[in-house]
Formats: sequence, C-alpha cells, structure tokens
Amino acid sequence: MGASGEQVNVQIRCTAPDALSNLVAVLELVGDGQVRFTAAGARPTAATVALIEDSLVGGDYYDQDSPAEPIAAFAWPVIVAVSGLARLAGTRLELTGRGANALARPGYQSIAAVWGRWLNSVSLDELTRIEAIKGQRKTATLTSATKRRAAVAAALRAVEPGVWADTDLIWSVLRDAQPPLTVVRSSLALWRLYLSDPYYGSLGNAGAEAWPAVEGRYALCVLFEYAATLGLIDVRYTWPDGARDDYRPLWGADRFPRLSRYDGLLAVRVNELGAAILHDPASVPALSLPVPRGLPVSRCG
Repeated sequence: MGASGEQVNVQIRCTAPDALSNLVAVLELVGDGQVRFTAAGARPTAATVALIEDSLVGGDYYDQDSPAEPIAAFAWPVIVAVSGLARLAGTRLELTGRGANALARPGYQSIAAVWGRWLNSVSLDELTRIEAIKGQRKTATLTSATKRRAAVAAALRAVEPGVWADTDLIWSVLRDAQPPLTVVRSSLALWRLYLSDPYYGSLGNAGAEAWPAVEGRYALCVLFEYAATLGLIDVRYTWPDGARDDYRPLWGADRFPRLSRYDGLLAVRVNELGAAILHDPASVPALSLPVPRGLPVSRCG
C-alpha cells in the first residue's frame, strides 16, 4: 500500500460537467492567439499555463499559487495541440479547421475524439512530468508512450463504472495485466534511471521495488493529468506532499517530500462520460451531461 497514514483535506471533483466548458475556454484562448509553447515546441510556457489556469471552471486541482504545480492547466494546451484542434505557428498555437468546428459546435463527442487522438500522440511522454526521475532521455531506455497510455486506458475499462477504485487497485490491474504496464525496455534500461545520483540512486538497485516509482507514477500522471482533465474519471485526492511513502526506501528519496505532483491522487471513478467513451463510443452523442460554464467547480460524493 503506497498511501501513507490517514489522509487529511481530501477533495473530490466530478470532472465530466466541466471538461467541455474547459475545452471551449482553451480553444477560445487559442483563437485569440494567447496560447504559446516554448521554443522547443513541446510544452506550454509558464505564462500560458497561468493564463489557462485562470480560465478553467473552478481552476486547477490545486490552488494556483501552491507548490504542487499545475496539472489540468498544463494538460489542456498539450491536449488541443496533439489532438489536431490546434497547430503550432512558430511558438503560438492557432486553431485548425477541426478546432474551429469543435469551438463552433461543442459536444461531448469532441471530448471522445480528443481522447482517442491523445492516446495515439507521440509529441510528449508523460514520464517527463515526473521530474524527480532522471536519465529518461538516454537512448533505448523507455518503451512506447502510446502503448503505455493504452495500458492505462485498458485498466480503466477493467474497473466497474460508477464505483470508486483506489489508485493502488489500478496499479494492481496494471501489474497483473498481460502484458503488464512497463515503462523501461529492460532491466538493464532501468539502471539508466535514477534519483539524485546516477550511481547510488540508480533505480536498477531497487529492482522490482522501482515499479511504484516509475510505472506507478506514470499511471498516476495519465490518470490525473489527462483522463481526469478530459472528464473521463472523477478524482479523490489530497495534498501530494507526504501522501505516499512507497518511494522512501529508494536511495536519495529523503530529499523529496513527494515523488511527483500526482502523489495525492487517492482514488478514481469512471463516470458516465468515461464509461461511454471507454466502453461504447457510439453512445456519446446521446449523453445529456450539464455544461456548467462559469459556475463553481463540480463536486460530488
């Protein structure tokens, strides 16, 4: 069990009602020329992330000024870029014809299409969002990100819709699957990843105990930053610092109050939108979910 002790200040957020409103808000910012990426083209700028956070219904999962750092506000510009709703023109995103259509006629089928395109995108590996893990850029180290995303999506399809599933249960599904979720290409490749020091902190020293740190944190990122942001799963979460203790035995881990900004994710629930997208995409146009644009963030029990 990775969660440590009794959790305090647990929050629950129902994501589906807000997802479509947030998609429209981000596309409007793109249409106004306000969404920029770094010169390398892979990530939104800090100013863009802050702007998007201010535009999201209810804001991001954590307070804007918190050291937990943005999650949904980072994900949205990446999502619209890799899904073909926008394209880079220099460092600025601009709407494509597909994005203009989605803005003019928003519907939950747009979310379904975006989810499918994001699953198959190749521009950003979510593991890079786990900055504590070094050595990721070494050649022949990591498996295909598209296959990893597919594994997490399959795990969501394996849980019962409408029922809360602890993240440790999701991890169990991912470990028991055939094939299991694997981030590194081989046991040798695992030695290239490390915390703090490439020799003493090599995750090759941890062997099987490295799974929660690498595959586990990767799954948390996909769930929290993308599946929840797109409205497929409701989330129960707390402050990430101290939320999990599974990484503590790793060499050099004592310097980290959390291994990732996603450590606070405690449980997920595949909601009505997620069940439709994951199990019966043809039913998505018939959904009648509310779109509370401009209203407070949706919370649920």
